[in-house]
Amino acid sequence: MNLSKKKILAAKALGVGKARIILNNERIAEIKEAITRQDIKDLAAAGAIIIRPVSGRKKIVKRKTRRRFGSIRKKIKNTKREYMNQTRKLRAYIQELRKHETITEDKYWELRKQIRARLFKSKTHLKEHLGVKPWNHWDKED
Repeated sequence: MNLSKKKILAAKALGVGKARIILNNERIAEIKEAITRQDIKDLAAAGAIIIRPVSGRKKIVKRKTRRRFGSIRKKIKNTKREYMNQTRKLRAYIQELRKHETITEDKYWELRKQIRARLFKSKTHLKEHLGVKPWNHWDKED
């Protein structure tokens, strides 16, 4: 007895795969007579057609990206950029002082070496070291 067409009809009517349909051998006569989808649904409710539970397989879980040499993002240190900005600012300031003859040539070169050695934290710190007022002292007359 070839009931493959009935199995296909049952699979479509019940919304499952062909492999999950089990036909009860004792009620084959009833299954053969079933023509419509409604007949198949009634047989499933009566127990002549059984739906096998999903056997399924293990769900594939995407693994998290591993932290290896190619995926490590290094933290960029901006110490050189900070040093450059600070040095250029301080050197420009002492150059201006030298141009206006506020400091001597020897003092200028001594300050340059100190700036290079990162002795001064800021322009204000340099001004405190020199004993200069915080505003542009060469523009204003005392």
